[in-house]
Amino acid sequence: MLLGIALLISAGMVVFIVTPLLAREAAGERGLPVDVTPLTDLKRRRLVIYDNLQDLEFEYKAGKLSPGDYLALRRDYTAEAAQLMAASQDLEVATAEDAWIEREVATRRARRNAPPAPDYTCPKCGFENPLPVKFCGECGARIQPAAKKA
Repeated sequence: MLLGIALLISAGMVVFIVTPLLAREAAGERGLPVDVTPLTDLKRRRLVIYDNLQDLEFEYKAGKLSPGDYLALRRDYTAEAAQLMAASQDLEVATAEDAWIEREVATRRARRNAPPAPDYTCPKCGFENPLPVKFCGECGARIQPAAKKA
């Protein structure tokens, strides 16, 4: 009897402990938005390096590191931070240029694929009406819109 109660309590504790762990995995699998672009990844890695540098300074001042180890680690961290900074700047420049190129391509495609705008020039008096109209704004003659010649 006592063994049965102990097993029942143990099984309840296992369920109690495992349930939140499984629930978090299921929530992560639902597709929570995660912003993992190359630029944000570089920035995140650079911030980690900055935190490591601060920890290194603290440990050196606390006397946990020798001056030689401190200088070597500091040099390595600053070199890695400089590489990450240069890579993120290159990526930002490339991103701005790429965006400009994409806008230009889209604009030119839209111009090329767009049907020619109708010409509302009056055949009687030659007045170029600025708006789509059925009758000439100058002489009142009926206008048949013709496609503009490109």
